[in-house]
Formats: sequence, C-alpha cells, structure tokens
Amino acid sequence: MATMGKYCKAYPIQKLRQFSQWTENADNTRKEKKEVDGKELEINRELTDDDFLYLQENYVVTDGIFKDENIIFDNVTPEWVDFCKNILSFEILVYEPVQVQTSSSGQGTGKL
Repeated sequence: MATMGKYCKAYPIQKLRQFSQWTENADNTRKEKKEVDGKELEINRELTDDDFLYLQENYVVTDGIFKDENIIFDNVTPEWVDFCKNILSFEILVYEPVQVQTSSSGQGTGKL
C-alpha cells in the first residue's frame, strides 16, 4: 500500500535536472493507458521538460505524491540535500497544532 508522507513539493523537472549528479529511473514513471491496435495497454509515461516531479520530505523524488511509489531519483547525498535547500529553496514546513476553543457550556450557539 502506498505511503503518503507529511510533506512534499512539486518542482519542474527542468529545475531538478540542473543538479550535476541527477539521474532518472524512467522505468518507475507512472503508468498511462494507451490504445494500441484496439487494445488498451498500460505503459510508463515519458518524462518531458514540461513535467513536474515531487521532492519528498526524505529528499527522494517521485512521479506522484506518494513517497514510496514511482521513485525517479533516490541518490540522497549531502550534495543533493544542499542543492535542494540552497538552489530549490526546499524546506519542510512545520505546522503548529491548532487549539480549538469551546464555549464555557461546551455547546455551540447553533447559529450559522
């Protein structure tokens, strides 16, 4: 079953390709349905300069929002992390928990 991380950010593939040690595992791209000779087939999509990929919280790049599926790049090195932070300005956002205040009676007003 696919695992969704707590944070990821989409980047144009052109920006990711600027990393000097960038490699792509094209065999892991998402599947697309195509009709060939009257039959519907699922084939790996081809990545183009117009595509977006997802940089996950663990610095792995995926072709989709799930952090353990369609992994395109997983060579996480200090150089890659530095590139992500300094060139892509990637930072994992931390959300503070929201405290909900209730009325003293514990019930809402019933008004909308």
